[in-house]
Amino acid sequence: MTFNFDNSYARLPARFYAKLPPAEIPAPRMLRLNHALAARLGLDTEALEGDQGARLLSGQTLPEGAEPLAMAYAGHQFGGWVPRLGDGRAILLGEIIAPDGKRFDLHLKGAGRTPFSRGGDGKAALGPALREYIVSEAMHALGIPTTRALAVIATGEQVMRETPLPGAILVRVASSHIRVGTFQYFLGQRDHEALQILLDHAIARHAPKAAQAENPPLAFLRHVVEKQAALVAQWMQVGFIHGVMNTDNMAVSGETIDYGPCAFMDDYHPETVFSSIDQMGRYAWGNQPPIAHWNLAQLAQCLLPLMPGDKESTLSAAQDAIDRFSNHFQAEWNRRMGAKLGFSDANAEQAGLTRDLLEIMADDGIDYTLAFRRLTGGLQRQDFAEFDSLFTSRERIAAWRKRWLAKLADPAAAGKVMAGANPVYIPRNHRVEQALEAAHQGDMAPFERLIAVLSAPFIEQPGAEEYESPPAPEERILATYCGT
Repeated sequence: MTFNFDNSYARLPARFYAKLPPAEIPAPRMLRLNHALAARLGLDTEALEGDQGARLLSGQTLPEGAEPLAMAYAGHQFGGWVPRLGDGRAILLGEIIAPDGKRFDLHLKGAGRTPFSRGGDGKAALGPALREYIVSEAMHALGIPTTRALAVIATGEQVMRETPLPGAILVRVASSHIRVGTFQYFLGQRDHEALQILLDHAIARHAPKAAQAENPPLAFLRHVVEKQAALVAQWMQVGFIHGVMNTDNMAVSGETIDYGPCAFMDDYHPETVFSSIDQMGRYAWGNQPPIAHWNLAQLAQCLLPLMPGDKESTLSAAQDAIDRFSNHFQAEWNRRMGAKLGFSDANAEQAGLTRDLLEIMADDGIDYTLAFRRLTGGLQRQDFAEFDSLFTSRERIAAWRKRWLAKLADPAAAGKVMAGANPVYIPRNHRVEQALEAAHQGDMAPFERLIAVLSAPFIEQPGAEEYESPPAPEERILATYCGT
């Protein structure tokens, strides 16, 4: 079994990580291997499916070239500063160079205690591992930048949470695991040398053009701001709520990372929260743009000591860079929400149509995904009865629809745009929970069926109607949990 490792992070100074192997587990067993992703990485999928693959991907037998380590980082958690976090239950096994030359981290979640565990057991339960597999692969299929799941491996042991639960390891793949909190870790220690080393490493991996800029730290900051603005707009386009947007959960790569108490909205409302630990609604659906902006301000603070020039000019330049977030986000939001209404080019009038529709949906408690999909089908069939039936405010929605139709120059072309912007299937919370509950009973069939449906989210699949439907009142999931 060949893993084409080239471990650049392991070559950074020792204060960036703690080197240690994954913990021993009693009975590693492959529960789910992502064949398409394994092939993307140049791995032998047939060999990985068996016991050897389970041992390799859980770190019980270290692949040749692996250099396992736990990464150090800090972060603001719900706005509170924590100077030392780090991989408390995760191990970076190494960096794989794929056949096309792209570099990917191979990362194990639930791999045991590390020096950053802060009293935790370092383990992961089966449910959260499968949940991250489902949601991250769904995000990938939706075209949203994300870490991905290569495998879920049963450990053959029980982990203690509120009750004993079966243990598992999630094998995660990412462009990198460098976070805003990684920069904060070294700023908190006033280690400007390490900050410079980290910046050079991050630029080489994610923004190589910034190295040629007159002010590389500023160019890198602008790059990350633009990436994050686009990412949050994409989340919100599909009704996704990250749930725990701490600075240690924001990757400078622009990928979605750390699927803990995340969820997709059912009924639309901008204040929607699912996370059981978000008691004040800090990370509600509608708060995600300002929180991302705030997190990026923390990154800017880390980069200020590395910027050339006097204090006043560097502060002004950094402020300008993070203030660009709002414009980047608004442009991306207008473009993506415009596409959901069939417009190829966004303008202020179309943005007003989006705003007004969302207001009616909030007032009537309308399912976010279903409303846009029924609007799409209504335009394609020229019959809006199913769309209209969702609403109690019939006169308001009829008036809105009349305004909207008047702005569509080519309804047939608009219908095609909408079909590519409005998914039929999302990982609805109740379907995810049903799949996890079955998996706990040893039945992986609902999980496999859900994964199959979510792999083609924009195509209507015969026999999959139940995955399109919102939950019945008794099926609603009101809270999601991070699983730590």
